[in-house]
Amino acid sequence: MQTESKVHASSTPAVSSNPDWRLPAKQVIPVLNPTTMEIPVYTVDAFTNLPFKGNPAAVCPLMHELSDDLYQKIAAEMNLSETAFITRLNPSDSFATGSRFRLRWFTPTTEVDLCGHATLASAAVLFQHEKNVNPRLVFESRSGDLAVVQQGEGFVMDFPLNPPTQEDANEFRDIIKAAVGNNPVQDVSLSSTKKLLIRLADSCDRSVLTSLTVDPVALQNCEKTGRVKGVIVTQKGSPDSQPGYDFYSRYFAPWFGIPEDPVTGSAHTVSGSYWSQVLGKKKLLAYQCSKRGGELQLEVRDDGRINIGGQTVTVLQGTIRL
Repeated sequence: MQTESKVHASSTPAVSSNPDWRLPAKQVIPVLNPTTMEIPVYTVDAFTNLPFKGNPAAVCPLMHELSDDLYQKIAAEMNLSETAFITRLNPSDSFATGSRFRLRWFTPTTEVDLCGHATLASAAVLFQHEKNVNPRLVFESRSGDLAVVQQGEGFVMDFPLNPPTQEDANEFRDIIKAAVGNNPVQDVSLSSTKKLLIRLADSCDRSVLTSLTVDPVALQNCEKTGRVKGVIVTQKGSPDSQPGYDFYSRYFAPWFGIPEDPVTGSAHTVSGSYWSQVLGKKKLLAYQCSKRGGELQLEVRDDGRINIGGQTVTVLQGTIRL
């Protein structure tokens, strides 16, 4: 809201030496609306220790819940793959003292059930900026409880494991063609989270994966049944060369308004399970080969969960005024 303050001109010009001088009939003086809502916001690059790498997420710690419509509008305004909203479960807690919080994630177009990099970013905001005193934080989410602990210079998340089931490639030939063109495919699997995993043949060089140009509109048009909501393209890594990545991947989710996600924790609940079985390893080092790129430390557990670890860098801190 603005209020107007009127200033009337004198009958005698104040500067007589300038005949063209005119004092405006009125001057509008903006006044801040006393009911303005201020929401803190952070932009955190996840799964990297360098700014402008990894996957950026916006994080908003909130004193109380907002409407779903407002969550969505803020996420669209931030225009990152995900914006995370943290709210307190116990009104007597602060962001520094609480150990359990509610966490929701929105893309620019919709709410999602699980987001790894924005969970990592949310933990970083609470631990590093809100100075949370607890060794372990738990986020209540649409995917159940997600715990995060600090470990060294980074954080480790306790996530559900989503093993994919092998599928007949012919059933997905159009979407495979849109994703990888004529490059040879060794395996195709689908998870219960509707992520289609396409494994490139081991004969493919890493440059095949990094040079893929995927048209998000064509990809989305190939699958409108709802069976697939994200595509992981992956290939075997080079564990014998430094830093020893066990597998590489890229991830595309135009169904959620994300043409390509830079580094995707939720996709690694699928690919981590797949490669753990293929390689016979519980601990894996993964690299997502987007233009920004990011590194994930994975540990597949015997209890049907997966630990996903990574570092973060905060690149922006500000205020949203509504």
